[in-house]
Parts: sequence; structure tokens; C-alpha cells
Amino acid sequence: MHDYIKERTIKIGRYIVETRKTVRMIAKEFGVSKSTVHKDLTERLPEINPELAVQVKSILEYHKSIRHLRGGEATKQKYKKAELQK
Repeated sequence: MHDYIKERTIKIGRYIVETRKTVRMIAKEFGVSKSTVHKDLTERLPEINPELAVQVKSILEYHKSIRHLRGGEATKQKYKKAELQK
């Protein structure tokens, strides 16, 4: 694994622990795809820093457990915005 990938993986891991942001938000901020962020956090991080990987895993599981709520909220906001524009 290249050094820049290891560095990015650790930066992303620390960042998600500090901010508790979603994979999509982090991908935008780091300028990489969601797939890259997810692969960094789930496959590469456990090899590089297992302790950090455990913390990240709990955050990802939490986000997964509430995603159905986020989706509903996004749809609600979408239709609310459409109503206001009319």
C-alpha cells in the first residue's frame, strides 16, 4: 500500500471520530468518492490502526442504524422546499 493511501486512511479515520460526520460528507471534504472512503475505513484502517478502526466501526454502525430516518428527513425537506418555491 502506498504511503499517501495510508496517510489518507488515518486522516479520514481520525476525522470521522472527531466530527462523527457521514461518509458522504467526508468524501466531499477529502475530494474522494464514497466508495474510497468506505474502503479506507472498513478494509484498510483495520490493517493500519486496529484501535482506531474499532472506534470508526461503531460510528459507521450508528450511521447505518439511523439511515432510514435520514432518508425520510431528506424527502420531507425536498417536498417542503418545492412547496415554498410554488
